[in-house]
Amino acid sequence: MVDIATRVYNHKWKIDPIVRSLIDTDFYKLLMCQSVFRNKPDTNVTFSLINRSKSIRLADIIDEGALREQLDHMRSLSLSRGESTWLRGNTFYGKRQMFRSDFMEWFEGMRLPPYHLEKRDGQYELTFEGKWHEVMLWEIPALAILMELRSRAVLSDMGRFELQVLYARAMTKVWEKVETLRDLPTLRLADFGTRRRHSFLWQDWCVQAMREGLGEHFVGTSNCLIAMRREMEAIGTNAHELPMVYSALAEDDAALRDAPYKVLADWQDEHEGNLRIILPDTYGTQGFLQGAPDWLAGWTGMRIDSGDPATGAERAIAWWKARGEDPTQKLVIFSDGLDVDKILELQKQFQGRVRVSFGWGTLLTNDFRGLVPNEGLAPFSLVCKAVAANGQPTVKLSDNPNKAMGPKAEVERYKRVFDLDAQEPMDVIV
Repeated sequence: MVDIATRVYNHKWKIDPIVRSLIDTDFYKLLMCQSVFRNKPDTNVTFSLINRSKSIRLADIIDEGALREQLDHMRSLSLSRGESTWLRGNTFYGKRQMFRSDFMEWFEGMRLPPYHLEKRDGQYELTFEGKWHEVMLWEIPALAILMELRSRAVLSDMGRFELQVLYARAMTKVWEKVETLRDLPTLRLADFGTRRRHSFLWQDWCVQAMREGLGEHFVGTSNCLIAMRREMEAIGTNAHELPMVYSALAEDDAALRDAPYKVLADWQDEHEGNLRIILPDTYGTQGFLQGAPDWLAGWTGMRIDSGDPATGAERAIAWWKARGEDPTQKLVIFSDGLDVDKILELQKQFQGRVRVSFGWGTLLTNDFRGLVPNEGLAPFSLVCKAVAANGQPTVKLSDNPNKAMGPKAEVERYKRVFDLDAQEPMDVIV
């Protein structure tokens, strides 16, 4: 097992680069990338960094030169022969050759496109612009780089002994979570923590701890590199990015209203089984379900990623029943701001009513709360989102108005088109 404290104390980034592979990313990114490569190859998209936690002044914490070095290193990476072999030949979700040969040929020759970086008001403005299937691959590594550079900055003045104690305490914290969860007989849990992890080495350790402590109840990781190295399942389906861009491309209100369903129709053409998971909340879950075509009810399950999770699950159950489906055979994946108490609560509430699963993110791979002065390592809400497509702004409404994004006029238009009622604001933890 890696001595993380010693590596942190001795680290030189050229030895321990923050992102060390193009597949050090979430599995759903690669699945979506293939879909975009097939369906929207000529779409130009702009991604932008958004720090929802304004009190965290990243440009005051992270050295610009160090950030540029890591971003430039990321642009030097290409797919290795072993990584290509794994993607081409491995079985994902029961399907061999998940990634088509034309996509793989492109991916094997791909290098990430340029970035644009500026400082403004204590924050970094980081943007990526180009063909959608190219720039979308920046999202996960860009977030991982910024999160780990912040961690490195906070840890830089700690001595070897202090670091050993810090990581011992953090490991104990993770293991206590494992011990709390391991007695749940029907638990199904995966690591979703790549984007806002403390570090790559720490995410890898957390995955090993989950696997050791939870056994078969730990079903895999969203991180492709860790999945490959640890010989476990790569987990993921699709994200808000798809309906956000499809909607921005819509020519009128009618096309806009239909865009979220067009996304899933394209997805259905490519995937079966447990990859057919509905993400309904981009423009409000209630309206999405009311307008959903009947064929969507036959999909395997639904991911609940904003708003009150119990309310979201109850809506899903009621919708399936109304469409003549048996909710007990459906999969509900909870993935928003989870920690142990919420996992226990939701497992108890919905066990036997649906097949319950959890995608555990930031508070698995970056929970250093209470371990350093002034909460210097506490997680915060940093995202990298598609903000424009072919020159048109994107919009996200969510089931939590505090997660909404987009120009005010477009937000109001989307609320009208999707008939979004008043929503209850909720704190955005991560």
